[in-house]
Amino acid sequence: MGIESVKKFFKENNLELEIIETAEKTGTVEEAAKALGVELDMIAKTMGYLMGDGSAILILSKGKARTDNRKFKDVFKEKPKMIPLEEVYEITGHPIGGVCPFGLKVSLKIFLDVTLKEFEIVYPAGGTSNSAVKITPDYLQKVTNGIWIDISKQCNIKLLEWCFLV
Repeated sequence: MGIESVKKFFKENNLELEIIETAEKTGTVEEAAKALGVELDMIAKTMGYLMGDGSAILILSKGKARTDNRKFKDVFKEKPKMIPLEEVYEITGHPIGGVCPFGLKVSLKIFLDVTLKEFEIVYPAGGTSNSAVKITPDYLQKVTNGIWIDISKQCNIKLLEWCFLV
């Protein structure tokens, strides 16, 4: 699946989105930002979570954002549990480092953290660990039927140093 399913998704939905393929790896926020020549936070990282009912969801947030477990629990009424690495491809149809909300193996609920709204353009992965898609946050929401949520830790002066340790 991977990049081919993303291309198919774009074509079937008449989306004028282009997959940027790079010679460099884009599998981590740092690699993607370097390969694309953008800020770390402009990378829309996609994290997968398993829910108590057995379903899976994807949450996209800005590159350096960290999930606030309390906020997650307030929104979803349960503790966050990441999809185990060995199950990511089976659930999404995308390899680790290329997981994105497009061309998924099965329909998953997509959630978008409000941190993405800080930017005019963001770059989620494109189905492989050397691809990305340039898109506005509003169009990302429209294309994915994403639901806006606020589950990232917010930095304040006391936490500023901690927030930038990564």
